[in-house]
Amino acid sequence: MRNPKSYTFTITIAYWLMNSCDFTSLGALPTIAPIEKQTMTLSPMQPQTIVIVGGGFAGTTLARALERRLPAGWQLVLISEESYTTFNPMLAEVVGAAVFPEHVIAPIREMLSTARFIMGKLQLVDVHARTVRCDTLAGPRDIAYEHLVLAVGQRANLNIIPGLAEHALPLKLVGDAMHIRNCVLQRLARMELCDAPAERQALGHFVVIGGGFSGVEVAGALADFIRGAQRYYPRIIPTELKVTLLHDGAQLLPELPQSLGRSAAKSLQQRGVDVRLGARACNVEPGGVVLADGASLASSTVICTIGTRSNPVIGALGLAIVRGRVVTAADGAVQGHDRLWAIGDCAAVPNAADQSISPPTAQFAVAQAQQLATNLLAHINGLATQPFSYRSKGMMATTGHHKGVALAFGLPLTGLPAWLMWRAYYLLRLPTLGRKLRIWVEWTWSLFFPADITHLRFTRTQDVDMPAQAVVAALSTPNPN
Repeated sequence: MRNPKSYTFTITIAYWLMNSCDFTSLGALPTIAPIEKQTMTLSPMQPQTIVIVGGGFAGTTLARALERRLPAGWQLVLISEESYTTFNPMLAEVVGAAVFPEHVIAPIREMLSTARFIMGKLQLVDVHARTVRCDTLAGPRDIAYEHLVLAVGQRANLNIIPGLAEHALPLKLVGDAMHIRNCVLQRLARMELCDAPAERQALGHFVVIGGGFSGVEVAGALADFIRGAQRYYPRIIPTELKVTLLHDGAQLLPELPQSLGRSAAKSLQQRGVDVRLGARACNVEPGGVVLADGASLASSTVICTIGTRSNPVIGALGLAIVRGRVVTAADGAVQGHDRLWAIGDCAAVPNAADQSISPPTAQFAVAQAQQLATNLLAHINGLATQPFSYRSKGMMATTGHHKGVALAFGLPLTGLPAWLMWRAYYLLRLPTLGRKLRIWVEWTWSLFFPADITHLRFTRTQDVDMPAQAVVAALSTPNPN
């Protein structure tokens, strides 16, 4: 063993030198300041940057496609308000407790390899100086770009029906899905403590507005969930629980053939869902919904799956907008702005395959991102870009446990085959093998065991002594996002 005294002597000498010597006189350290200043200013030697704003299907797909193909001298930056991508088609699974919330999201940092990720909210775009400003955890940051891609998606529009923003629960984000699930469990718990028949009827009635994919899926998942959870609430009679689906059109899932729309309605009705076609909600009140024909539905829980609006950032840019979406050229370029592009739900991208505007779906967002990656590389290399052209591979919707409808490559499917195809498709879309395995295990578990009825309040230490009524009020407040 070495002599410990030698260590003591060495440390003593080093400490004396550090406190005795004037390092500023050595002439080395003063060069640090100019170096740091140079790193903060743009120079021709710095990489040119492609900035992608938005961490949804479109933004993350584009980033993953580009980071493997960018030429030397280019770098990629992805900016997103959240640190994860939400698989929105699976939000109904969260409402129905078929999966946990963390299973329908994927960390963006886990999905990227060489691209830089910044968690921040876009505040300003200067198209002339080619800079974007975003609000980050470290304060505002300005980022210069050579190309800017907008993939910011859309927001929920709660102003299309009076009272919707105040008294309804939107389903747009994973937080919305978790909030709805907690509200449903809170209603069941309250029913057990209530003796007034009218109040019990309203508490046990769940109304879903919208007969599109989200509305159909959440209605089916909700019907299965409350039927399975009822066994744990012995003071609730099964007939006191009811789900009503309101749709102002002639058929559910209007994007699909009429036969599949009828199959979806039949599947939901077999689950006890009251499907009302041609029923338009004209007002949402604290105690229920008023329909256009004057009828009213008593309900303490109204779920909204309709209505979208453009991201506020889009409006601030003064871009041409149609139905809340940015007008783009056939190759995804924003008309009238050089090196500005838009894809995904926020963009009205023409589809050369059928001469129409691409629908705001995950399938088309992914296809647009893949095409734009090719177009950006072509633009960098001085080549011509290509118009977006894509034919849908199909559309699918679940109507509850083991049931669904699908149109895959022109082939209509219903029941168990459609449900299995729906799950297989979204399982394949999940990034990383580990996440695929986790969701597969959870889905397999749900085949044999009842849904989880845990009421997650996320109570913090300072809230432990909050009165019960304050808890109910906080839980009943709709999520403004």
